Amino acid sequence: MLLSLLCALLLRLDRRPFFQGADDRWAAAVDHSSAGASGEPGGFLVVLDRLGGPLGMVLPLILIGCLCVYGRWRSGLFVLLAAVVANALVVLPVKQLADRPRPPHPWVLVNDGSYPSGQVFTAVTLVVVVAVVVFPPRARRWWWGVGGAYVLAMMGSRTWLHAQWLSDTVAGALLGAGTCLVLWRILAPLLEAEAERMASNSLWL
Repeated sequence: MLLSLLCALLLRLDRRPFFQGADDRWAAAVDHSSAGASGEPGGFLVVLDRLGGPLGMVLPLILIGCLCVYGRWRSGLFVLLAAVVANALVVLPVKQLADRPRPPHPWVLVNDGSYPSGQVFTAVTLVVVVAVVVFPPRARRWWWGVGGAYVLAMMGSRTWLHAQWLSDTVAGALLGAGTCLVLWRILAPLLEAEAERMASNSLWL
């Protein structure tokens, strides 16, 4: 998290930071993207773009509703803070601090502020909260593999669509993971209490 914040400050002070060269080389490497003959991005890329946008906010809300139905409001609180509230309280201020322009000619509709990637942040937080509240510790190993592949696909799609620089996606991933870990640590007593109540079949108390 701290590294992402420092890079945001650097971008504010210097429009061409030391990592811009790497971003330019990566952007040039993916310049001939897989847009169809009509000039539109492929279906899989569109799905990832939607998952990182408004639909990415709907999925955590559905998960929160399911958790609350079963009396797991503590887990629901963790999901709400990490996957919904943090998107507004963490990503947007950092975007305003960095105020970084997007790469030229993005293939999809984007708003102002390229750094950090909100789509990647959303993907990482979704993966982490699902791991924490859905899977027991022993069953998380395979989920980390699936989730990691999803995050990498999201990172690749953002640069492939010329919507963000490579460093934007890395920052989004680091910021999302850091935010989840901090909140997980803070809410650990509540989540442990919930686990004990689940074991004793007294979630609603």
